[in-house]
Amino acid sequence: MKKNKLYIGAALALLAIASCKPSLDEYTPSAGSVNFSKYVAIGNSLTAGYADGGLYLEGQKVAYPNLIAEQLKQVGGGEFKSPFFSEDQANGSGYITLTALVNGQPVTAQVTDKLAYRSASPKLLTKYTDPINNLGVPGMRMDMAFVAGIGSQAGNMYFERLLPDADAMKTYFAYSTTQNHTFFSFALGNNDALGWATNGGVEDGPTSTLTSTALFTSLLGNYVTTLTAGGQKGVLATIPDVTATPYFTTVTRAALLAAVNATNPPTPVTNIYIATKSGPRAATDQDYFVLPFSSTGLLGKPNAAQIPYGLHPLNPVEDKYVLDVSETATVVQRINEYNAAIKAAANSKGLALADVHEFLNNVKDGVRINGLAVSAKYITGNAFSLDGIHLTPIGNALMANIFISAINSKYGSKIPQVDVAKYRGVKLPDTVTK
Repeated sequence: MKKNKLYIGAALALLAIASCKPSLDEYTPSAGSVNFSKYVAIGNSLTAGYADGGLYLEGQKVAYPNLIAEQLKQVGGGEFKSPFFSEDQANGSGYITLTALVNGQPVTAQVTDKLAYRSASPKLLTKYTDPINNLGVPGMRMDMAFVAGIGSQAGNMYFERLLPDADAMKTYFAYSTTQNHTFFSFALGNNDALGWATNGGVEDGPTSTLTSTALFTSLLGNYVTTLTAGGQKGVLATIPDVTATPYFTTVTRAALLAAVNATNPPTPVTNIYIATKSGPRAATDQDYFVLPFSSTGLLGKPNAAQIPYGLHPLNPVEDKYVLDVSETATVVQRINEYNAAIKAAANSKGLALADVHEFLNNVKDGVRINGLAVSAKYITGNAFSLDGIHLTPIGNALMANIFISAINSKYGSKIPQVDVAKYRGVKLPDTVTK
């Protein structure tokens, strides 16, 4: 996976969820039919608070499960522990920051101090093996959750960090379903499609495969049955449409053509050529260039035969940098199938459903919440962090409210909403170069 995001009725519902602030005398917090005393959050990078291309303390603190847990304290929720990095290792795995905007173009830098690595090769993070409630593991997939060894030193370093050495062969499924929970949130499966999509529909390893719908449905059923075996209640989250994120919508064909023509080539360039599984062709506006392509410096660079990269069918933009229209259709259909399975699982067990897919699609074109503009626009849209996939603190607050609304609706709870105004979007540099 590369390192490494309106229907009018839905928009009105979202605005109502986020902006209504009942007075105290008409809204007394209540747990409804749920025991929130031990809430655990199962999921991947979004659950863990991953943002800006890394896992670090500030992002961990505003991860949506932490924000939900804070609200649950008003309705009987217990202590909610997260595997926070220490202050002296607050930058965790490292992440990117916005250092300047030059002629409107972002300039980023990698944070390299106060990291939390105990080994550089293999890359291993400082252990955190105390009991926790936020079980989110960046990179975790539905299929990998059932594979022994993912938590070993040769597996996922974020999961390895959470396991004592003696438990290195424990599966994430076993780890996450033996926490003696009374309530759970479940947001796993995004990476089963995301890894393939961010790699331009190219499979080059286990993290970039597209999990079959049959396998996904079977594993999901196993997970939900186990989590509810003691009569526990919970909330399942649908999987976002990956093409609704800035990772796929920022670098457009028009923008690339404009950049090439700004260098004053002898004749205007009218086409960018891409490699597809059916052969090279001219790109269209229905093809998605991935966000990292803008910083590769490859476009127009001649090869040994002096054919400019991407500007001639004999030297097209590589498939891994483009999710073409056919690949887009494939991943959208697969995500829809995953979501159908998630909705069916929620219905079969009487669980709440947080429709994150609908939420992020609504946000894509832009909404205003308490006067705040929120969209999927890169940097200025407030919802997505600098990696174009994961959320800002504002995005996490909005996500928390989607879960809270779903819980309240299903279980008759009255959990107060998170105040989105308390949180920031992308952290802008102190000075902007023009």
